[in-house]
Amino acid sequence: MSSLTLYDTLSRSVLPFVPIRKGEASIYLCGATVQAPPHIGHVRSAINFDILGRWLTKSGYKVTFIRNVTDIDDKILNKASHEDLTWWALAMKYERAFASAYDALNVIRPTYEPRATGHITQMIQLMQTLIDNGTAYAPGNGDVYLEVRKLTSYLTLSRQKLEDLQTSTDSDASFKKDPRDFAMWKAAKPGEPSWPTPWGNGRPGWHLECSAMAHTYLGETFDIHGGGLDLVFPHHENEIAQSQAAGWPFAKTWMHNALVTASGEKMSKSLGNSMLVSAVLERVRRIELRWYLGSAHYRSILEYSPEALDESAVAFRRIESFLERASKLLGHNPVPVLGQSLIEAMNDDLAVPLALAHISEALREGNVALANSDLALLEQKSNEIRGALEVLGCDPYDPAFSESGEVDLREALDGTIELALKQRQSARDRKDFAASDEIRDGLAALGIAIEDTPQGPRWSITHTEER
Repeated sequence: MSSLTLYDTLSRSVLPFVPIRKGEASIYLCGATVQAPPHIGHVRSAINFDILGRWLTKSGYKVTFIRNVTDIDDKILNKASHEDLTWWALAMKYERAFASAYDALNVIRPTYEPRATGHITQMIQLMQTLIDNGTAYAPGNGDVYLEVRKLTSYLTLSRQKLEDLQTSTDSDASFKKDPRDFAMWKAAKPGEPSWPTPWGNGRPGWHLECSAMAHTYLGETFDIHGGGLDLVFPHHENEIAQSQAAGWPFAKTWMHNALVTASGEKMSKSLGNSMLVSAVLERVRRIELRWYLGSAHYRSILEYSPEALDESAVAFRRIESFLERASKLLGHNPVPVLGQSLIEAMNDDLAVPLALAHISEALREGNVALANSDLALLEQKSNEIRGALEVLGCDPYDPAFSESGEVDLREALDGTIELALKQRQSARDRKDFAASDEIRDGLAALGIAIEDTPQGPRWSITHTEER
């Protein structure tokens, strides 16, 4: 059996996953800066790393998963003034919005989800360590900076040259020894929140937060640090700088998911092309959105379009329809089983497209088994499909997708179609073929295809209309 390999951004290569502690896996994922509602670009990262966590767990590892919340930031302060809220009220409002989106899309909750403002003490301790060893300095205005020219390994993640970096044009640049030095702590400004430190009142810089929180929950070194590709520089680069300057080896493997784009542009609020999770869920079911966002390889750009989303949803419904028919014929729901081709795919740097090919082949063979009433093969293939869906967080039998009433709606749809099929069969029995064809054509217009088999009529969803 193959062993897990993962792409490491630092080395630019796919490497075997060898945990620091046998049988355990430690992960730190940069979470949300809670200044606005989540769009599908945000939750794609959460889904990608949720798949990683699920696969590590399936592979027998005890997983410790940390996903932080940045609840103090320039953007939060700016947005709070526009929404006429205190900064902490706005942060809590959108932290809850992110939590709801994660839950809706069946993202397993992290082991711990620390907030930046809950770890000021650890941040001050880290800064004190760096000032004491001479890699950081406090110029006396309340700021604290890291002196990047004293770091021998700076920019190894992004592979840039220090001389090529743009120099800062901030108003506080005059306090820096080098324009490229970055702020770990920002001096208090009138009307803004602040915390006391030996160097003056202020608030944390973005990069400082994650170094302190990763160290608090995972120690000086841990297995995997994850985040979006847009975080490589400056955020992750500066995390490495602070942590290694303190003598911490920090993350052993760096993993980055690619972005969601719309018309070729990065999905972001500033570009005005963001798709809020709440809006997209008016178009498709939660499980269908999860399926779509998790379907591309995590290192591949996902180009969003409503048409692509609809096609993906239809493909997933075909899988659901097969599992429903198999369950009825077998008399029980499938039992999740990991097929060998799925294991090989997931161990190959989480090659989800290959996992989807595994599902597609199992679906093809399963449909043949249905047509031939081959119950043994049908059970094997339906079990393999459910096993793969479980790994991808898209198991239609998962209670996470039944609590909102979606299963009730699905059952209502099943019942309605079954009633129409009975009426069609009654029309055929009395040789009223015009009525039979009318029912069939009416279902077809709704995207429901009818197939007559020796075991009776079967239906499947063929397309969807915009809702």
